[in-house]
Amino acid sequence: MLKYYLKITILFICFIMMVMTSGYTTSAYADIYKYIDKEGVIHFTNVPTNPSYDYRVFIKDNQKQTSKPRLSLYSSNAYDHMITEASKKHGVSFPLLKAVIKAESDFDPNAVSSAGALGLMQIMPENVKAFNMKDPFDPGENILAGTRYFKKLLERFDGKLDLALAAYNAGPGTVDSCKGIPPYKETEDYIERVMKYFYHFKQNSCDISQ
Repeated sequence: MLKYYLKITILFICFIMMVMTSGYTTSAYADIYKYIDKEGVIHFTNVPTNPSYDYRVFIKDNQKQTSKPRLSLYSSNAYDHMITEASKKHGVSFPLLKAVIKAESDFDPNAVSSAGALGLMQIMPENVKAFNMKDPFDPGENILAGTRYFKKLLERFDGKLDLALAAYNAGPGTVDSCKGIPPYKETEDYIERVMKYFYHFKQNSCDISQ
């Protein structure tokens, strides 16, 4: 009997700790809608003007309880000056770059994926070579190279952010062959994740890794 009550007590304590550490945050967003056009391309907008599209709320304004993004061991503010430099040099939005970094590496400069992608912006080995990178784990060099590559993708896909993000995740050749966003759950989830971080960083100055 004692063991039973001890087990119940431990489970209760674990539950309380889980609730305390999970936490909630209140964020102020403009309503962001997601819709799919006639060609199957996913779009995000805060102005649902076309009645022919089925708009779905992606981020709700003044939502009372929004789960925090998972905790990060790395501060999202540590590389702001480097992101600012890359943003100005290549003309890519600061909050967008920060969102890509959050989604790619969670601000871990030493991150290595199972596919061999390296560093903050998860540069693939072929791009490390193409951009003549000396150290892909150097935060400044990695951010500059990743931003340069992302800028090329934006230009290649006529400034269509969703296609550029899909290409960053699945490769530009895959986007070309699919004539749009590849029907991969990983890629679709990646785009939604980046967009959510993007609007967060755009609307908030707080560190979401805390």
